[in-house]
Amino acid sequence: MSGILTGKKIVIMGVANKRSLAYGCFQALAEQGAEIILTYQNPRMLKSLNRFVDADVTKVECDVSDPENVKTTFEAIHEQVGHIDGIVHAIAYADPEDLQGETTDASLASFNKAQSISVYSLIAVAKYGRQIMNDGGSIVTLTYMGSERAIPNYNVMGIAKAGLEASVRYLARDLASQDIRVNAISAGAVKTLAVTGVKDYSKLIDLSNERAVNGVGVTIQEVGNTAAFLMSDLSIGIVGDTIYVDKGTHLI
Repeated sequence: MSGILTGKKIVIMGVANKRSLAYGCFQALAEQGAEIILTYQNPRMLKSLNRFVDADVTKVECDVSDPENVKTTFEAIHEQVGHIDGIVHAIAYADPEDLQGETTDASLASFNKAQSISVYSLIAVAKYGRQIMNDGGSIVTLTYMGSERAIPNYNVMGIAKAGLEASVRYLARDLASQDIRVNAISAGAVKTLAVTGVKDYSKLIDLSNERAVNGVGVTIQEVGNTAAFLMSDLSIGIVGDTIYVDKGTHLI
């Protein structure tokens, strides 16, 4: 099946490099015919993006740590491409020192930072994104099993992911008035830049792969394919849900 996103304009937030889950989403959505708009955090990230993403792809700066900047970003997107049909939110952050040791080691400031960037950013994106989104649109965010299991060293990020998944449910209820669906993808452990910030991440990935039903871990392409499906009209019955794309790791 191909072309399920032809004619749709989709914003993807969080493409950092070719190994990121967001890049897998970018590839899959583009293959299905979507017009992609990318956001980047700062000029340094734009320089990196331009090394592996075509120059004709629309790119708009967005620092989600500032909600006013999110508002400005979506205004700029509207000016450049008009209304959009979907958003892929693939943004999360915790201070590296909080991704090791014990959860009680985290300071209030670092905890608040993780919540602000990893959770509230989705709420801000939904707030301003819906203003330029066509009815029947779709918002998808990326989460991880650490939201419901005590994964070693995941700590405050696991707590943030739990908040993110709760936000998906409440946003799905609220945006239903505009016929906008909100869902999450719980991706398996993949060696991305984000995962390498977790202490002993290689052990985490090995364990995740071992628990996959076929012993092979998920790929960014497989995660991207699910994002493409959730962006499409084929998934209109899926609302406020978390879809596992981890080759069955969560089953064991």
